Amino acid sequence: MSLSPIIVWFRRDLRLADNPALTRAAESGKPVIALYIDETDKARALGAASKWWLHYSLENLTQSLDAIGGGLVIKRGFAAQVLDELTAQTGADHVVWNRRYCGGGIARDKSIMARLKARGLKAESFKANLLTEPWEVQTKTGGYYKVFTPYWRAVRAGINVPPPLDVPQKIMGFKADLGNLNLEGLNLLPKSPDWGAKLRPHWDIGPAGAHKALAAFLEAGLETYADDRNRPDKPSGTSHLSPHLAFGEISPRQIWQACQDKMEAAGKFLSEIGWREFSYVLLYHNPDLARQNFKSDFNRFAWEDDEAALTAWQSGQTGYPFVDAGMRQLWATGWQHNRVRMVTASFLIKHLLIDWRRGEQWFHDCLVDADPASNAASWQWVAGSGADAAPYFRIFNPFTQGEKFDPKGEYVRKWVPELAALPKKYLNRPWEAPKHVLAQAGVRLGENYPKPIVDHKTARERALQAYKHSRSAG
Repeated sequence: MSLSPIIVWFRRDLRLADNPALTRAAESGKPVIALYIDETDKARALGAASKWWLHYSLENLTQSLDAIGGGLVIKRGFAAQVLDELTAQTGADHVVWNRRYCGGGIARDKSIMARLKARGLKAESFKANLLTEPWEVQTKTGGYYKVFTPYWRAVRAGINVPPPLDVPQKIMGFKADLGNLNLEGLNLLPKSPDWGAKLRPHWDIGPAGAHKALAAFLEAGLETYADDRNRPDKPSGTSHLSPHLAFGEISPRQIWQACQDKMEAAGKFLSEIGWREFSYVLLYHNPDLARQNFKSDFNRFAWEDDEAALTAWQSGQTGYPFVDAGMRQLWATGWQHNRVRMVTASFLIKHLLIDWRRGEQWFHDCLVDADPASNAASWQWVAGSGADAAPYFRIFNPFTQGEKFDPKGEYVRKWVPELAALPKKYLNRPWEAPKHVLAQAGVRLGENYPKPIVDHKTARERALQAYKHSRSAG
């Protein structure tokens, strides 16, 4: 009598190692159906850059599954309906997946699990993409932490991270034609124009690329991370693991284990993993984190509706070189350095008074590491509307930030080549350069590089006044 198959539903866990759902399926001894669903009932679609990454990550996953005896079934539709149809078609009596934590995803998963069990099938979910579940670490009063430092202190005091799971050596694939959708049929890649081609040289997509990036960082970047993490001119100052984490090509548990021999040096780096965990706590308890102010008093804030300024910011044409360098890096690579993210976000929100949600949406669309928790929580942090947020009156100075964290100007010169010949003294403030210096450097303000779209001092005062007015209006 043939065994009923087991379905492993892949989502943002596109790896074989340390994948509890896949391990459970492999250990069941049943034929395994590895499934990816292009869910058409998602509340929020992936951004364009994330779709581009997903294509190659799924391609890599398919090859990896083939190597251990399986394969990847790709379907499109409502997840509940796809699973109903596939279990009926194959006789599968067991479905497993790794948990997700965005509001709509949680609700769908609970509904699907209840639906499967009501039909007499077995359904299980597992923790795979976080060190701790968002509901596990509680305050003394039983609530969730809204400030990072005590949250991370509590995590570190009680955390016990077990060793990551190995890749299953072999799985028994399910041999049948299941009407598999071709990967190209998902239409994840841009075509007219193919802007994805410019992103490819910057990334090694898949678990192997993730572990290669981790090894390189541990070797060359970890020891100096606490100092260099704010330096966008130093590639070794960041791990470049964020997109791999976002798609589950590597797990936090694998990163944690890799740092075990260097825990003293790894403290600051692991606290950044902690910020990711904290963001998921906030998202779990506030499902509308990308749409609603965490602090409701910000609902009274009067945002500007300035499409021309928004476009200048998006295209790296604000006239502030450090800001423009960051926005151009984002467009060219699908990624932006964390320090620069804070500065570019602050500029949009506080210099231009444009709603933080417009910026969050742009990053959601342009980032290959667009994470539903980290992106929303970080934008609210900069805006001052979030949990444990920077106060609204903390306004990043866009030229002193460049001078401090890009001291030689290498970052700005790379991404804003129009200014490459300017002396360092004027690189972040080209409007202060004498006419002969600008001429010698080939810079024509207002022609081949824009004049500042706002005056820093005036914009800062306007932002502070707007904040005071919104508070007094309450």
